[in-house]
Amino acid sequence: MRHVENTLTIRTALDLDAISGRLAEEPFDRVADDLKTTLRAYIRKRGFINGGELQPLDARFLAACELVQVTDLVARTRQPTDAEQLFVFALIDAAEAGEWPPDAELPSSLAAARGLGVATAVEAYRRELRTWLDDHPDPAARSTLGSLREQCKRAEALQGEIPPSTATGLVAAARGLGQYLRTGDESALATARDRLQRLS
Repeated sequence: MRHVENTLTIRTALDLDAISGRLAEEPFDRVADDLKTTLRAYIRKRGFINGGELQPLDARFLAACELVQVTDLVARTRQPTDAEQLFVFALIDAAEAGEWPPDAELPSSLAAARGLGVATAVEAYRRELRTWLDDHPDPAARSTLGSLREQCKRAEALQGEIPPSTATGLVAAARGLGQYLRTGDESALATARDRLQRLS
C-alpha cells in the first residue's frame, strides 16, 4: 500500500516573468506553446499531500489550470478581443500571486476554458483525496468523492460548457470535502454534498 506519510507536495515555483515579457513584444500565438509548457510542468509537479498532511485546493493551482485552457483557446482564435487578451495577463498575474479571478472578471467567451480548467484542477485534487482515503478510510467521504468525480466527468464531456457559477460550485465542493478530511468538520462535508446535489 502506498502510504500518504511518504507522499510530499512538490512546492515548485511558478515563474512567468519571462513569458510576460515576451507577450509584451511578440504575437500571442508565438508565445502560447511555451506558456502552456511552463504551466503544464508546474501542474504535473504539484501535489496536495505534504509530509502526511492534506493540503487545500489552492487558488494558484486553479489559476494555472485555467490559464492552460484560456491560452489554448485564445491562441486558436483568429482575432482575440482586447478583453480576452487582457484576461490572459490577469490570469498570469493571478497565478503568480496565488489568486483566482472571480466570475465577474471572466469574459463570457472564455467560460468554457474556465469549465475545463476547473475540471482539470478538481480532478487532480480528487486523485489526491483518493490517495489520502486509502490510508484514512472514511465511507462518507469516499461516497462524496464519487459524486465529485461524476461532476468532473460531466464538465469534461461538455468540453467545459458549464456556467461559471457551476464551475465555482464544483471548486467549493472539492474544497469542502478537503476541509472535512483535514479538520473533521462534518458541516463542511454536508455543505460539499449539498453543493454537488445542486449541481446534478
